[in-house]
Amino acid sequence: MTVQAASIPKEEIADFARFGVRAFITTRDAGTFGLSSEEACGAVMSRWTALQDDLSTHARRTVIGRQVHGTTVITHRGGWEGLLRTGEADGHVAAEKGIALTVSVADCVPVFLAHSSGAVGILHAGWRGTGGRIVEAGLSAFARLGIAPDELSMHLGAGICGRCYEVSAEVRAQLTGQPANRAGNVDLRSIIAEHASEAGVGNISVSPDCTRCDNHRYFSHRAGDSGRQLAVIVAASYDAGEKR
Repeated sequence: MTVQAASIPKEEIADFARFGVRAFITTRDAGTFGLSSEEACGAVMSRWTALQDDLSTHARRTVIGRQVHGTTVITHRGGWEGLLRTGEADGHVAAEKGIALTVSVADCVPVFLAHSSGAVGILHAGWRGTGGRIVEAGLSAFARLGIAPDELSMHLGAGICGRCYEVSAEVRAQLTGQPANRAGNVDLRSIIAEHASEAGVGNISVSPDCTRCDNHRYFSHRAGDSGRQLAVIVAASYDAGEKR
């Protein structure tokens, strides 16, 4: 079934509106956006078409990477139109307005980054990306654009909370930097926020939503779901609808 743009269920994030930046995460009712979904390709791609229509007043370009739980961050510039699927990448930065950046998530944390100039970024941070400090890779990409960490605003979107996320002793030790001899719970968003704060980001907000606790609203891998939400950020290019 084709999903109409106006009907895409999503949670809008208001933190960056003052920059002219739109950010949101789709909800369970929107259906999966995972490109490796077991659902019929036509159904999934109809959602991507609806998404592009929804974003058409902001952007003519939409990016998704082949996510591998790594720390590669790609910087994008204009000069193309349509939907771009990159090679392996778990983070994206747009050096100019009008480029919609996306990551798919279902317990992993979507990390939204924005600057007053309109430069934006998005990161996919599970435990591997968090342990590998993908946040620092994202901040380095902004630094190459001449943007310092203390000039950025960050929002940590809906992801699994610390009460729901139990990991092995080995993973706990890697994430916390402390010895661990048994499995236990970790709060990825708290760790990511700490990494960002240490790097100089001062404006950090965190969603109260947990994909596992709020499984009626979000897909959760730990709950057995195969579906994926889509997290999106774009700085409005006000000529996006103009013909060239």
